[in-house]
Amino acid sequence: MIRVEELGKSFAGGFEALRDIDLEIRRGEIFALLGPNGAGKTTLISVICGLVNPSRGRVLVDGYDNVRQFREARARIGLVPQELTNDAFIKVWDTVSFSRGLFGKPPDPAHIEKVLRSLSLWEKRNNRMITLSGGMKRRVLIAKALAHEPEILFLDEPTAGVDVALRRDMWEVVRQLRNSGVTIILTTHYIEEAEEMADRIGVIRSGELVLVEDKQALMQKLGRKELTIHLRDPLVEVPQRLSGHGLTLTEEGHALVYTYDAEAGEDDGTGIAELLADLEGAGIAVKDLHTRQSSLEEIFVSLVKETA
Repeated sequence: MIRVEELGKSFAGGFEALRDIDLEIRRGEIFALLGPNGAGKTTLISVICGLVNPSRGRVLVDGYDNVRQFREARARIGLVPQELTNDAFIKVWDTVSFSRGLFGKPPDPAHIEKVLRSLSLWEKRNNRMITLSGGMKRRVLIAKALAHEPEILFLDEPTAGVDVALRRDMWEVVRQLRNSGVTIILTTHYIEEAEEMADRIGVIRSGELVLVEDKQALMQKLGRKELTIHLRDPLVEVPQRLSGHGLTLTEEGHALVYTYDAEAGEDDGTGIAELLADLEGAGIAVKDLHTRQSSLEEIFVSLVKETA
């Protein structure tokens, strides 16, 4: 649905915001773009949406060049910006209908009603924007972006400043949009948001796209598993016999933590069977075992951490 080729963006003074970005976004997927503040997320979205011209490279939106064929490309995109920029005194119905008109679409009250109902805004349709909560205003931004029936929806920090309950409601709205055929691209600081919803994840750092991967494959490839071994009797230190396993003594000596590759199976080297045998040989009684895999947040932090 979107193809980004050798994209670069430099600003006055020589600051290079984007460097040689290559990216393909599939039709009908939810793609999450993660990165620390200043990494280039919003700049990349702005270039794809045609709001900022690239310094080099090109962007194709459903096959249309977003510079040479701007109208055709932009008509396929709905953008929900990070900032709440709604006119304070305009009514919800009017601002959403106006957004549809900006794309040359004829009035379609039935579509506007459908959008407002899907976002739980129907009861607020005659309210002025100034009377709405922050979460409701953000829903109106989504409604405005959907007013012209786009095939692609960009969500730039869609749940920033939204409480947890409303955030989960909005996740469900996004899933419903994807199920209706809309391609979703979101940037987020909430790692759980990407872990919950995304099909694929891209990580951007200092203007460079350092990784694009299916979410599950990413977690399997880069995630680590921890085996926590709860002991019947506490230890003062890790016995010399077990030193080769890289164990960490925790819980005031009542547990040992063993870290291993999440991709490795028992046949190809997790080392768990050998470890348990060595524990038995050392006369250490095991009370319980517990495994935990790295979360996407831990993986993300490891990817964006700068080398000291």
